[in-house]
Amino acid sequence: MEFGRIIISETAMNSENLQDVIHSNISVINLMREEGVSDDLIHEDAIMSYYLDYYTSQYTEGNFAQFVYNSGWDKELNELIEEGLALIGAEKHLELFQQQSKKVKLMSSVKLNKFLKGKLEGVNPIRDLLNNDTFFEIVENLVTLNASFLKTHPDFEVLSVDDMFATLEEFVGHEIKRE
Repeated sequence: MEFGRIIISETAMNSENLQDVIHSNISVINLMREEGVSDDLIHEDAIMSYYLDYYTSQYTEGNFAQFVYNSGWDKELNELIEEGLALIGAEKHLELFQQQSKKVKLMSSVKLNKFLKGKLEGVNPIRDLLNNDTFFEIVENLVTLNASFLKTHPDFEVLSVDDMFATLEEFVGHEIKRE
């Protein structure tokens, strides 16, 4: 049985920082994973938001090459991100992602594997080839679009932290240790 809801805390919902909404969703997913819930039982749009945030933070911290390097260039993940960017209406970011993906696809598997197994720092012509600062010039704000997508989702629910735990405990069938 799938957990058919996207839940975030009242605190996150009332925050001025939209990233808090995304982080609250991430916390719920991480908690569910810690309790042994597999990803295919977690709401697919909650998961998608989670990975869009991963992509956004990787790109922001270390450009496209860091995303490729840290994600291991995973086909399923890339499809999720592509779908996600389209779904939240980030057309320019989607265009950039597809353009950047082509660069990786045109690379030989030997070259890509060498890049993934090597060091990201230092002299790295493949990293330099993959990086693209256009990301930072795009007006579409991925955090805003991602948070708005969650907040307007039909399965979205705002709960107190206690109610979040109660809901998740009911779903996993046992008490969850709180820290």
